[in-house]
Amino acid sequence: MTWLKFEWRLIARSRLSVAALLLLLSLTALAVWSGLHETARQRETIARLAPLHAQDVAALAARYPHSASAGSPAYYTFFNTWDPPSSAAFMALGLRDVAPYVLRVRALGLQAQLYEGESFNPEVALPGRFDFAFVLIYMAPLFAIALLHDAVSAERESGRLRLLQAMPDTRRLWRRRLGLRYVLLLLCLTLPLCAGALCSGTPMVVVLAALVVSAAYLGFWFGVSALVATRRWRSVANATALMGVWALLVLVLPTLANVALVRAIPVGQGVDLMLTQRQIVHGAWEVPREETMRKFYASHPEWRNSAPLPQGFHYKWYYAFHQLGDEAVAGQVAAYRQGLLARQQWSDRLGWILPGVAAQSLLHRLADTDLPAQLAYQDRIAAFHGEVRRFYYGYLFTDKPFGTADFSRLPAFTPRAAAMTVSWGEAALLVLLSTLVAALGMRRFRGGLD
Repeated sequence: MTWLKFEWRLIARSRLSVAALLLLLSLTALAVWSGLHETARQRETIARLAPLHAQDVAALAARYPHSASAGSPAYYTFFNTWDPPSSAAFMALGLRDVAPYVLRVRALGLQAQLYEGESFNPEVALPGRFDFAFVLIYMAPLFAIALLHDAVSAERESGRLRLLQAMPDTRRLWRRRLGLRYVLLLLCLTLPLCAGALCSGTPMVVVLAALVVSAAYLGFWFGVSALVATRRWRSVANATALMGVWALLVLVLPTLANVALVRAIPVGQGVDLMLTQRQIVHGAWEVPREETMRKFYASHPEWRNSAPLPQGFHYKWYYAFHQLGDEAVAGQVAAYRQGLLARQQWSDRLGWILPGVAAQSLLHRLADTDLPAQLAYQDRIAAFHGEVRRFYYGYLFTDKPFGTADFSRLPAFTPRAAAMTVSWGEAALLVLLSTLVAALGMRRFRGGLD
C-alpha cells in the first residue's frame, strides 16, 4: 500500500485539497443535521395536535350537550390531518418545505380547505432547504472540480508530467490518483448520511439506494472533470470550463426544461380550484332550495327518504350545497392532478440526460417527499373528509339529535404509511450514464498525456 501513502501525502500537502475535503464534510454534516432537525420539528408539531384537538372537542361537547341538530357541532368541529415525515425525509425535504403537512378540515366543502394553505412567499421558497440533496446536487460537483481541475495541468506547469509519463504503467498511476480523490469525496458525503440514517432509523435498502445515487452522481462529475483536465489547457482555463459545464448542467438546462414543461403542460393552481369552489358555494344561496336538494339526492340516493325541508334555514340544505360545490369542480380537480403528474413524468424523463435532475428525483422518491407523496396525503384527507361527512349526514338527514355522547364517536384520522420507493430502474440509468462518462474520462489517460 505504498502508493496509497504516497498519494495521501500529495493530497495532505495541498491546502486546497484538504480545505475542500474538510469543507465538504462539514457542509454535509450540517445539511444532515438540518434535515434531522426539521423532521424532528415537524414530528413535534404533529404530536401537539392530539391534545389540542381533544381540548377543542371537549369545549364543543360542553357547549352543545343536547343539540337538536348536528349542524352546529359539525360546523364548529375541526378535524386534524397530518402527514408525518418518513425516516428518510431528512435527506431531501422536497415539497414538505412548501406544502402543508398538517391540515385542519371541517365537514364543509373540501377543495376550499384543501388548497387554502397553498399560498407562500416564493422568494422564501425559491432557495429550498439546505439538506443532503442540495449538497449532493449543487455543491458536490464544485468540490470534484476543485480537486481535479489541475490534476494534469499542475504537473505540466511544474515540469513533472514528462517524468510521470516515463514511469511504467502510467495509466494505473492516474487511476489510483483519481480513485483516491473520488473515495475521499464520497466518504465526506456518505459518512454523515449514514450517521443521519442511523439516528432516524432509515431502512437499509433506502440507505443503500441513496449511497448508489450519491456514488453515481459523483462519478459522473469525476468523469466530466477528467475529460476537461486532460486537455492541454492551463489550470485556470480548466476550472473556468468546468464551472461553465456545472452551470449549464445544474442550473441553466434544468431551468429551461422547467420553463418548457410549464408552457407545454399548462396547469393552474390549487388556489384557483379553491376560488371556483367557493364561488359555486356562495352562489348556491341564490339557488332554490328544492333544486339543490334534487341535485344532491340524485348523486346521494341513500338520503332520498329524508324529510322535506322545513320553512327557514336547515343545515342539511347547507351541507348539501357544500357537497355539490365539491362535485362541481371534480373535473377540474382531476385535470389539475393529471397535469401535475404529467409534468412529473416528463421531469423524470429529463433525468435520462440530466444527471442532476435524476439524482434529485431519486432522492425525493426515496425520502417520500415528492409530488406523488403530497397527492397521496391529499387523497387520504379526501377519504377522511368523506368519513366525516357520512358521520354527520347520519344525523342531519334523519333529524337525529346530537349530544355529548355523540362527540365520543367522531371519526379519527389515520395517517398514510410512508412509501419510500426505490426506483432501481432510474437508478440503473443514472449509474449507466455516470459509468459511461467516467470511462470516457479515464480513457483520456490511455497512452500518456502531452
